[in-house]
Amino acid sequence: MRFDIISLFPESFTSYFGVSILKRAAEDGLIEIHTHHLRDFTHDKHKTVDDTPYGGGAGMLLKVEPLAEAIEAVVNSKQQVASEEKKRVILFSAKGKTFTQADARRLSEYERLILVCGRYEGVDERVAENFVDEELSIGDYVLTGGELPAMVVVDAVARLLPGVLGNSESAETESHTLSGIVEYPQYTKPEEFRGWRVPDVLLSGHHAEIAKWREKQAKEISEKRNNRNT
Repeated sequence: MRFDIISLFPESFTSYFGVSILKRAAEDGLIEIHTHHLRDFTHDKHKTVDDTPYGGGAGMLLKVEPLAEAIEAVVNSKQQVASEEKKRVILFSAKGKTFTQADARRLSEYERLILVCGRYEGVDERVAENFVDEELSIGDYVLTGGELPAMVVVDAVARLLPGVLGNSESAETESHTLSGIVEYPQYTKPEEFRGWRVPDVLLSGHHAEIAKWREKQAKEISEKRNNRNT
């Protein structure tokens, strides 16, 4: 899968994508991550990407021209690897749909994701109306830009792709694989630490009992979590 990220701060992605699972996935050719600087799609000497909103209001908005040109250039680039049905253009916005594990699975079916990072007070609405397929948010709070959401989406989607995780079973048993269900508690050595012991059932070697215990724990934790969120 190929990820193209349009951002005013492409350098912010270097450290996160340069370590661990995502780095190995890129080195193994399982994913490609390309960043594109929004200012490269401006034509004035100041490389202007923002302006004041019509009708007044605080802050600045990202202008439609550079964003439209950037999206069109990236979508139509020679490196394009996906058909129209296999690519998706996503704008990160505080008013977007909240990103979930179900969305990660849905997006993992595409061959190419073009991720557009908003900044300042937002983006000219004509971008959302005419140049992107959907708007996403990672929570009901406001961030200074779309760079963190882009990292979240790349991470969540990439780990669902075949071969990215060393153990394919990991993605099948994680929290939120089933809607509303989080993962059961897990433990590793030592068996006892400061008087806190690993549950005996996990040391029993009885796989059926362990599976039953994990299912029960996952349901109980999920119910408590869901009750807190209502």
